Amino acid sequence: MSTTMPKGKTERQWYVLDAAGRTLGDVAVEAATLLRGKHKPTFAPHADCGDSVIVINAAKVVLTGNKAEKKMYYHHSGYIGHLKKVNYGTLLKEKPEFVVEKAVKGMLPNNTIGRTAITRLRVYAGPEHEQAAQKPIAREF
Repeated sequence: MSTTMPKGKTERQWYVLDAAGRTLGDVAVEAATLLRGKHKPTFAPHADCGDSVIVINAAKVVLTGNKAEKKMYYHHSGYIGHLKKVNYGTLLKEKPEFVVEKAVKGMLPNNTIGRTAITRLRVYAGPEHEQAAQKPIAREF
């Protein structure tokens, strides 16, 4: 069986995902699938054929179990002894957009396709977004 190559320029669609009351993993899986284009019948793993995604209500995303207290986000400044850590409960209150972006980025491939796909993701903490002119489609998952 041969690999199919998408012909011509792929049509990109805009989708809106409402994260209110959904778990972080469910939102990230659906966003990563749309960004890669795996929902399309013309999907090819070597081609960038994904769509654009808008995630609204990121502040209302749910972490299951005790992940809000036990799961940590680590970052290092590059200097000795400057390892910072923040639990996800605090991070979700301060920067809910970052939490969703980090979860989606972790589900994309670590290559040029993943780096260009993450630029098509827009995350908003509240219910309003700025992409009304693109006529996005509400996606139920």
